Amino acid sequence: MMEGGACVRLSGAFLVVVAALAGCTAAPAKGRLSVELDFSEFPAEHTCDGADVSPELRIGGAEGAEALAIIMDDPDAPGGTFTHWVVWNLAPGDVPANLPKQGMVEAPVRAVQGLNDFGRVGYAGPCPPPGKPHRYFFRVYALDTLLELEPGASREELESAMKGHVLAYGEAVATYGRV
Repeated sequence: MMEGGACVRLSGAFLVVVAALAGCTAAPAKGRLSVELDFSEFPAEHTCDGADVSPELRIGGAEGAEALAIIMDDPDAPGGTFTHWVVWNLAPGDVPANLPKQGMVEAPVRAVQGLNDFGRVGYAGPCPPPGKPHRYFFRVYALDTLLELEPGASREELESAMKGHVLAYGEAVATYGRV
């Protein structure tokens, strides 16, 4: 089913958005990734109302990639799209929950994290103003190379570094609202 320009597939308790080349994404990718979360609505532990830890992401279809990059954002933020997480140089495959909030991550996986729009490095979960729930997109890119970006790089720097290196793309979306 098409929803807001993305392909949406409901699978059990998962809300999965898979971006395919058939017009569902503008990402310059040759393939598609499957990206799954354990929830369609954020549990508090992954938000500013809880422990604010990054969730686990199950990612399929990244075989042959050198690395993954993830951008999590909120297109429903009052001031326009708000970036919550920028991470790259992840090994292809699943991403465990609770990545440390530091530029260089060595465990539980190796990764480099950039600056979110809160002005901090690492994951910063949903924290919308009261009102209608917001949508949060996890945009996942399979890359043909490791990126030479310093920890703390911006979303714009990551997007620029990824140009010409995206092998596949996929996304998942979940919502969160506060009263």
